[in-house]
Amino acid sequence: MKRGNHDPARRVAPWTLAALLLAESLLAQGETEVQDDQSLSGASTAAINVSPAPMNGFVGDISIVNNNIFDLSDPAENKALFRFANRLHIITRQEVIERQLLLQAGDVYSAQAAEESERLLRQNRYIHEASVVPTQRENGVVDLEVTTTDVWTLIPKLQFSRSGGENDLAIGLKEQNLLGTGIAIEFAYRSDPDRDAKILKFSDRNLGGSWYGLSTAYSSNSDGQDYAVEFGKPFYSLDARNSNGLSVLDYDRVDSFYDRGEVSSEYRHQASTLATGYGWSTGLQDDWVRRYFVGFVSDEHQFSETANALYPPGPVPSDRKLHYPTIGIEFVEDRYEKASNFEQIDRVEDRYFGTRVRAQLGYASEGLGSDRDALIINMNAQTGFGSSEKTSLMLAAALEGRLEQGEMQNFKVTMGAKYFRRLSERTLMHVGLRGVFGSNVDLDRYVELGGDTGLRGYPLRYQTGESAVLLTVEQRLFTKWYPFRLFRVGGAIFFDAGRVWGSGAPSVSDNELLRDVGFGLRLGADRSGLGRMIHVDLAFPLDGQDDIDSMQFYISAKNSF
Repeated sequence: MKRGNHDPARRVAPWTLAALLLAESLLAQGETEVQDDQSLSGASTAAINVSPAPMNGFVGDISIVNNNIFDLSDPAENKALFRFANRLHIITRQEVIERQLLLQAGDVYSAQAAEESERLLRQNRYIHEASVVPTQRENGVVDLEVTTTDVWTLIPKLQFSRSGGENDLAIGLKEQNLLGTGIAIEFAYRSDPDRDAKILKFSDRNLGGSWYGLSTAYSSNSDGQDYAVEFGKPFYSLDARNSNGLSVLDYDRVDSFYDRGEVSSEYRHQASTLATGYGWSTGLQDDWVRRYFVGFVSDEHQFSETANALYPPGPVPSDRKLHYPTIGIEFVEDRYEKASNFEQIDRVEDRYFGTRVRAQLGYASEGLGSDRDALIINMNAQTGFGSSEKTSLMLAAALEGRLEQGEMQNFKVTMGAKYFRRLSERTLMHVGLRGVFGSNVDLDRYVELGGDTGLRGYPLRYQTGESAVLLTVEQRLFTKWYPFRLFRVGGAIFFDAGRVWGSGAPSVSDNELLRDVGFGLRLGADRSGLGRMIHVDLAFPLDGQDDIDSMQFYISAKNSF
């Protein structure tokens, strides 16, 4: 039976159709190919922002060009298996793309709405490239040409990954663009350090052609079960005027405390959460958006000792029952840059340089069924400085906690900084610093640090406590190598340093400063609907106990470099 936390850092390596295509290319070509693609999607420069000439008028014709996975007009991609893959693949329906555009025929043309439509299309896992190009007619009409490129979205899950000395296995089937409709479904069996699970998922971001979305997930686990449902309409654009939603989460599982990467004790955790809310806004005005929120949250957690425990008795968190209304406000600045070779390889990235601030308050009372009176506080903010051409700095901060009887409980302040310096066209220095500072933290919300959370030279969940700090320094290399037209190739040399502390931590280990060095390979899976970056790292610990392996092998898939 697997024990652990419900939300571990997931490691999934997409060895799917790309592996088959790679094998076929080896037979058909016998060699790799190098591609220096100067198109927008493969731009090798840091910043690729272009200021188009101003256009005015009403939107006229909207033409949509859906490109298949492989461009058969390119001799490098006109291969037997690539042609077969194109024939098997069902291209995204034009109406699915059209209903995600923020401009329709007859609307007053807006360059901002055209650029934001591109960003919305690029957020889809089933679309690799997207562009919205306006053309001014002499009669004051602006025509739009929308071009997209699909990826392979039927993913047979035969996956194995390893991080922090632990294995992760998944077998199943995932389709992220069912019959070209944008609907995602998944059936899978998963085995990781926490538990074995049978998983069923469904998601549709544009339910019935609307901006309403629905996602559901159910998992039957070796230590219990969980399900989640989300339904509603988000603020789908900066100029959207309202949002609403409902989310339900329920689970029954066994969670664990870790010490130096090993389970030290365990407890049963039953939770039931319901949240509903409504938001409204006056829209985008002078590059800023102001939004208001109201809602209600029911959040209940029950903890107990496990029957037939596999580990010695340990601490058990205290029960919580919180029912409370919420109010909130958010400010968002419209400031994005299109760039390449930061978190992806030769792919358009929408980097946010604006300022975003959100604050939310709630009040739980015994009169509403809570087990205490408490003021619930949640705040977060982010901003960016510089530009993608030379140096840029991204800052983020968050605060959460409960004020109970004049004292803060589960109080956490999280701060993060990411610094990027462009050294050459295809080399980048990245420095990341993240700190979590906690006080009176709930036992089930403790901070963990290890191979699965950024300290790559150590076992997963190696240190546990109320507070943590992690420094990462990386020299990133983005090559022009495009083997078999399937993978973009990059690499990294890195140094990590971090530690966890907190007097109330259930861990008994010495939470000293830990450091590691290493290097790794990065593979951008261009043709996969998983849209992730495959990491293959070798990390060498410089501190810690003598029983740590002198080298950690780390393979995973992440959303970024």
